[in-house]
Amino acid sequence: MTDPENDTVIRDRRHVAAGTHVEEQSDTAERSRTAGAPAMKLNYSAVSDVGRVRKDNQDSGYAGPWLLTVCDGVGGAARGDIASSTAVSVLRRLDEPPGDLSADDLLARVAGSVHRAHDRIGELVEEDPSISGTSTTATLALFDGHALGIAHVGDSRAYLWRSGEISQLTHDHTFVQGLIDEGRITEDEARVHPHRNLILKALDGVHDPAPDLFVVVVQEGDRLLLCSDGACGVLPDARLRDILGRGTPDYAAVELVRASLEAGSTDNVTCVVADVVAGTDPATTDLEPLLVGAAAELPRGNRGHSTGLFRARSAPHEQAPTAELPGDVDFAIPSDPLDTETARYAPRPPLRFFWARRTLVAMTILGTLWMALAVAWHWTQQQFYVGEHDGVVTIFRGVNADVPGLELSRPYETTDISLDRLSDYDAGEVRAGIEADDLAEAEETVDNLAAQQVAG
Repeated sequence: MTDPENDTVIRDRRHVAAGTHVEEQSDTAERSRTAGAPAMKLNYSAVSDVGRVRKDNQDSGYAGPWLLTVCDGVGGAARGDIASSTAVSVLRRLDEPPGDLSADDLLARVAGSVHRAHDRIGELVEEDPSISGTSTTATLALFDGHALGIAHVGDSRAYLWRSGEISQLTHDHTFVQGLIDEGRITEDEARVHPHRNLILKALDGVHDPAPDLFVVVVQEGDRLLLCSDGACGVLPDARLRDILGRGTPDYAAVELVRASLEAGSTDNVTCVVADVVAGTDPATTDLEPLLVGAAAELPRGNRGHSTGLFRARSAPHEQAPTAELPGDVDFAIPSDPLDTETARYAPRPPLRFFWARRTLVAMTILGTLWMALAVAWHWTQQQFYVGEHDGVVTIFRGVNADVPGLELSRPYETTDISLDRLSDYDAGEVRAGIEADDLAEAEETVDNLAAQQVAG
């Protein structure tokens, strides 16, 4: 991975991905505006393909004048396509002229939109529990004419191509990325690692998405790529760089999808490519927003609010999805016959020390129950009430309740007050049990009953 030789890439220093130059100050975008630099535009394209193995496309993508985004749905049977299309339907509302925003304001807008998408997925799960477990990655870039406000969750990626070199802007939230960061495996080893599909963050409506947020200042001639792991998971940086260095955004997007499938991708593939061009460039005059993947294919009722015109492009080859996975497909968990998409955001623990763990869990549960019973029993022994035992008024210790098989109270102190010498009302109260806050109150109740006895 090579860094562009310039000082215009900036980040919110709270979320810095490796491999890109970071300025000490985050005001380059503001300096560009105050220096009178003319606003630029995006010339963009987007392509999504279901691939050669999967039956459904769970990716969603969007490209517009101000917004680029890719969301890769996770969940298999839990309908990741619903999660990704729902996220895009919320995020694309950002696609409007952002105005003169500071870097902080730009980041606040993208962060707010990510959290709204996250909340909307949670609402859908509440409405339809059958899709519980659905989630999606989200990588989006909001353009203001000078800089990009980027938010990122999961393992879809954003790249910057500049002057023949490529930089990965985002940092994967995956198990294997952690191994790479620790120096335990290489990038090439990560591409074939058995747990390469396991992601640690996603928009699922449950867990705080905590997106990475940063700003990238761009210049004319830059090319941007946002893609799902169906592309970046199989194509090395050198191949991405070569393809991005040729042709129009249309050509690059289609060629990236084609190359990913030829390289053996077994996943859906979605690529959004955009060139940063002068504000007067005629190539941007007639561009319409592009909606691709699941967001373009699902019925309107399943993808929320939708307005505007879209032209969804497909890769130029015939699609023939197979009914069964081929035998050479690598699963996320070895010897586990699950589709990688099903296991992706719901990794199951390995079977090592299985019975030892089950025994430990059982012992922990039994210990907790024993402690709860001990606490409950201690509490009952601090309770008193006045009742009847062998025909006389008696102070009981414990709880005035009947539970089959359990003795919750026992006589504590008997008196010489016979129920026969009490009024029918008082005798009935005693038989039902008269509650007391403590022993002193129980003894006071007995004294009152003694004073109301009928002389025998």
